[in-house]
Amino acid sequence: MESQASFLKRFWIYQKERFPLIMNAVAVATFTFSAISYSRICRGAEGFVDWQTYLIGCFATFTLFFLVRVFDEFKDKEDDAKYRSYLPVPRGVISLRELRNMGVVICILQLAVIAIFQLKMLYLYVIVLGYLCLMGVEFFVPNYLKPRQILYITSHMFIFPLLDIYSSGLDWLLDGASPHIGLIFFFAVSYMNGLLVEVGRKLKAKKYEEEGVVSYTGLWGIKGAVFVWLGLLTGTLACALIAAFHAGYGYTGTIILSSLAALCTIPAFLFLKNPGKKTSKGVEAISGIWTVGMYLSLGGIPMLMKLLGS
Repeated sequence: MESQASFLKRFWIYQKERFPLIMNAVAVATFTFSAISYSRICRGAEGFVDWQTYLIGCFATFTLFFLVRVFDEFKDKEDDAKYRSYLPVPRGVISLRELRNMGVVICILQLAVIAIFQLKMLYLYVIVLGYLCLMGVEFFVPNYLKPRQILYITSHMFIFPLLDIYSSGLDWLLDGASPHIGLIFFFAVSYMNGLLVEVGRKLKAKKYEEEGVVSYTGLWGIKGAVFVWLGLLTGTLACALIAAFHAGYGYTGTIILSSLAALCTIPAFLFLKNPGKKTSKGVEAISGIWTVGMYLSLGGIPMLMKLLGS
């Protein structure tokens, strides 16, 4: 039985289902590299930060993302036990106590590493962790928030621009500079991307809806949910174009971002025409691809081109 296996084996099962380590490590490395890169490009700073700074930043950001997952397990425990018994925690693969202990150890390691190597970053870390704790207790108004899905999700998504602020701070804060105004729009892209992914992963054909599990097709119908997703895509594109302007990317950036957005609409229209498991997965996948594409286009790829060209 899974519940009788060693902790390492049980954690391996847990991460595979709820927080794939390799996939998330790659995503966080891209996210952090792009946030730092965008900040440096906007400021006109030469080169990239030193690799120790970057790797420590990746460690902090990656473990903060894992803490988001742990906090979600706690705040969703009642609904998961009632409606999603197939998930690792309710079926006994790993316990909330074990996840709590891991969270405590991670927080201690984060504090130690940041205090020793990047003391200036400590207050940004405390802000992110503080907001995460507020999310964990549903801002002390769980009975008010939970029935109001829009307010619930829009309030929780602020964790992503906060993580972006932290990552970009590895450039401007550690360098003793002021954050560039373009970062406001980069953070807005991050917030909108969070909403886009959230809606994109919860579009379902009617026969795949689960009792007690929120879906946006269940809330707004298939047509309504798809058009909300398309609206979020358009809003993200608008923020990305302004961010690209501040970075000085010109018409090339506009063409690349607009072309990518146009391609991303295809899975949404396919789902609208033929709602099913495969087409809903297509929207979920393209939501992730768009998000990674935004970060790479605004920061990662331009920085790599500068580094390789120097």
